[in-house]
Amino acid sequence: MSYQTLCKKSMLFPGEMLPCKLGSTEIVVLWPERGRPRAFDARCPHEDVSLLQGVFEGNMLICSAHGWVFDSHSGEGLSPTGCELREYPIRVAGEHIEVDLDDEGAEPA
Repeated sequence: MSYQTLCKKSMLFPGEMLPCKLGSTEIVVLWPERGRPRAFDARCPHEDVSLLQGVFEGNMLICSAHGWVFDSHSGEGLSPTGCELREYPIRVAGEHIEVDLDDEGAEPA
């Protein structure tokens, strides 16, 4: 695993979304209600639209372009079903949140 610093831990709180960019990779970090922080590739599987401007409603991420809805705990498509967001491993290291973009196991959630 090759973790890289993504952001300061103090930038994310329960129930919030944090849009990030690491190099050319767009990442959305979600902290769902009654869950833990999760990092997903911020490209909607429908027409590759950025999710950095998506709407986060505690347990769902909604694509602002066409209204596709994803479960913020798993990345699974809720509307429509049969799609999912790629999840990246994250960890808290001191005062930072780190992400592993190179993890071979980073398949769609």
